Amino acid sequence: ESIREINDQSNYLEGTATFIDPKTKTISCESVVCEGNSCSIEDFDVSYDKLIVTVGAQTNTFGIPGVREHCCFLKQVEDARMIRTSIVNCFERANLPDLTDEKKIAILTFAVIGAGPTGVEFASELRDFIEEDGPKYYPDLLKYVRIKVIEASPTILAPFDKSLQEEAINQLTRGVKAKDPSILQLLPEKFQLTELLLNSGVSEVKEDIISLNDGREIPYGLAVWAAGNGPLPITLQLIDELGKESDQGEAQSIARGRLAVDPWLRVSGSDGSIFSYGDCSCITYGQLPATAQVASQQGEYLARLLSQDYDMCPGRDPDDNSLMPPRPDSNREKTLAEKISTFAIQSDDIAAPFQFLNLGILAYTGGGSALAQLQLTPQEQTRVKGTGKIGFGLWRSVYLSKQVSSRNRILVLIDWTKQQVFGRDITRL
Repeated sequence: ESIREINDQSNYLEGTATFIDPKTKTISCESVVCEGNSCSIEDFDVSYDKLIVTVGAQTNTFGIPGVREHCCFLKQVEDARMIRTSIVNCFERANLPDLTDEKKIAILTFAVIGAGPTGVEFASELRDFIEEDGPKYYPDLLKYVRIKVIEASPTILAPFDKSLQEEAINQLTRGVKAKDPSILQLLPEKFQLTELLLNSGVSEVKEDIISLNDGREIPYGLAVWAAGNGPLPITLQLIDELGKESDQGEAQSIARGRLAVDPWLRVSGSDGSIFSYGDCSCITYGQLPATAQVASQQGEYLARLLSQDYDMCPGRDPDDNSLMPPRPDSNREKTLAEKISTFAIQSDDIAAPFQFLNLGILAYTGGGSALAQLQLTPQEQTRVKGTGKIGFGLWRSVYLSKQVSSRNRILVLIDWTKQQVFGRDITRL
């Protein structure tokens, strides 16, 4: 869905921010302008009174050789399209004549590096494709397929409870399911589709081999990197502009390449006119997980302060020169939520700081099964855990409810129905 449909009172400029100058309050941008078959880059500047930086993060390769050159990532829509095409390409390559069994196994080995929620969900969806649609398109190639999940730590899905981690391992390493029992007869005895390689750090990724820290080498046809986030260049540039001697520079020992923000999401070291939230930011007094749930709540919180005309920079504290907390408009009647916040912080002349409400975490584990861990209170004993079909129902319900519009919800439901009735489309565009 086009972003232009979200708020018709906003003006959207398509371009890439290349430089932010907090002193002159200007942003330097560039845009690719195409006319016919020729394209050119045009530069332009945008002035601001208040700036909100929500650029997110990019994939962190940790400086490992060959990752950026040979791995696919899971960040942008273009990445998903590339992975989809690459999977089909692997099967078509392996289907060519005169290939040895060893070569076919290498081509049809799909390596997923990183066993967090992103890596596990991708491996699970790939497994579903192989089990549900593989027999229709490539029945003779299924015995050569391998999915290898490579993780440097001793477990998978680190944010989840230990019992749910074990359930995820059982789901990933279970036997192959197939609607047609005759397909199972084509597989060798004790065939294992998915293999977990824990405590296995990657030292280098070559064109068709992944080298591990323990000396093992894994031939592969497709490698997907899902092993962490790193800052974008524009984020690092703004940190440099704010200065190493500023509050921002001092906070970098904690923020580590992210924009340090105060409890009201104002960027440290700025004059209160720059805000940030999401993966590119870090609340230094209590770090939060880099999840969409956190960013969504932060966005709603900041939008509420700005739309209700809070004075976001009422001055500086004479004792330590820090920004004073935002102050509400005294002429505006407080909302019920503000009255509750006022009671909680025992003050009616400042804005309540951002407070993250952990609603829980979800992860799909394949075969119509998912994990759900709901957090009712901060105590671990009050966690509500769901697995199997119950977890799957929760996972899909939350996924559907988080769509930005009714139009998107209907389209997603149609896609799910099409996949159930007709299977997945492997057409390459």
